[in-house]
Amino acid sequence: MEFKKLLENNRAWARLRVKEDPDFFKRLSALQQPEFLWIGCSDSRVPANQITDTHPGEIFVHRNIANVVVHTDVNLSAVLDYAVNILKVKHVIVCGHYGCGGVRAAMTRTDYKPILNKWLRNIKDVYRIYQEELDAIADEEARVDRLVELNVREQVMNLAKMSTIQRAWKHEKRPHLHGWAYGLKDGYINPILDLEPGAAIDPLYEYEDL
Repeated sequence: MEFKKLLENNRAWARLRVKEDPDFFKRLSALQQPEFLWIGCSDSRVPANQITDTHPGEIFVHRNIANVVVHTDVNLSAVLDYAVNILKVKHVIVCGHYGCGGVRAAMTRTDYKPILNKWLRNIKDVYRIYQEELDAIADEEARVDRLVELNVREQVMNLAKMSTIQRAWKHEKRPHLHGWAYGLKDGYINPILDLEPGAAIDPLYEYEDL
């Protein structure tokens, strides 16, 4: 598909929205009040609004390869800060997907050159934590899918370790954290982990003077 086709599609889409709902863009441009922050994979097959059947403006979205939450990632930290402290979201969702190429790549010893190697290292670290369980899974696809679930779990825990989350938990009793895995083959979301505000984590990562 040529890039010009995207522009043509955009114009057709905009005209259709106005035809169906004359005030659609007026409402959309007036205010952004999403209740959800979505941290998902960059995979083009996992669009947050479509797989949750939500409208524009309902989900604030951040995406990266394999939906990783890294405390040194300034981009993610800025998105999280804005979503939690400005938009006041009630829920933060980490959504991975079965058959994830990033997770699959992290399970190999292939040299993907410096930048990708650094990023995939975050997922390799998850594999190391659960290596005994994962190595016991003979089927490769099943092993990939299990690492997808474990990766989601660890990224939710990484969120809980961040002061932005802990401060909101302490003072505003929000947001709830959720870990999901989306199925490309059937379209269903599988809930992996839920953490309520103030959930217990390793005391080493808990801040006292928030």
